[in-house]
Amino acid sequence: MSVIELKKINKYFGKGVSKVHVLHDIDFSADRGELILVVGPSGSGKSTFLTIAGGLQTPTSGEVSVEGKQIAQLSTSQRDKLRLNQIGFVLQSYSLVPYLKVKEQFDFVNKVKRQGNLNKAELADLLKQLGIENLTNQYPGELSGGQTQRVAIARALFANPDIVLADEPTAALDSERVAEVGKLFKELAETRNKAVVVVTHDVRLMDFADKTYRIMDGKMTETNTEKMAK
Repeated sequence: MSVIELKKINKYFGKGVSKVHVLHDIDFSADRGELILVVGPSGSGKSTFLTIAGGLQTPTSGEVSVEGKQIAQLSTSQRDKLRLNQIGFVLQSYSLVPYLKVKEQFDFVNKVKRQGNLNKAELADLLKQLGIENLTNQYPGELSGGQTQRVAIARALFANPDIVLADEPTAALDSERVAEVGKLFKELAETRNKAVVVVTHDVRLMDFADKTYRIMDGKMTETNTEKMAK
């Protein structure tokens, strides 16, 4: 059974003459142990796809299932619990708490989600792997865009989710950092048995992907990773 599955997903925005068909009959699934890229240009529907996959948005039609459970059939509290315990989001907005230092961002997660998070040693290793171990006493406003992005990645992974959904996680990173993030996501999938789905236009991540999908004008097709990278 796929850990996350989307069947015939359609999404419309607006009404009447302004109605826009953003996603067209999307079929998608991800298994534990896989790093999957969904690649496409800005405005192609990548972010909408990701937020629907994670239950942050409701599709106009179609089904989204996590561990075999249809999200639409869950109560509001059950959906909140699902996102808290099983899904880790790395969104373009970063969503760091501005008045908390980097180290306090993880304390905040511990207060919201009291079980299953990384321990201190594991967190230290994660921060070192992302090259942000010396930033723990900084506030988000004191960080560069790339540093903020890496802290947001660390905070999402700290909660130790079964599914990681990342929206352009390498957009502000140089090639060396992109490789580090790619290796980290690959390790999460392979050694920690997680499903990692990354929506991006960054072809530098291609070398790390198990599968690659192309999304264009709201239509998704699985494609050859080697061809995409050329």
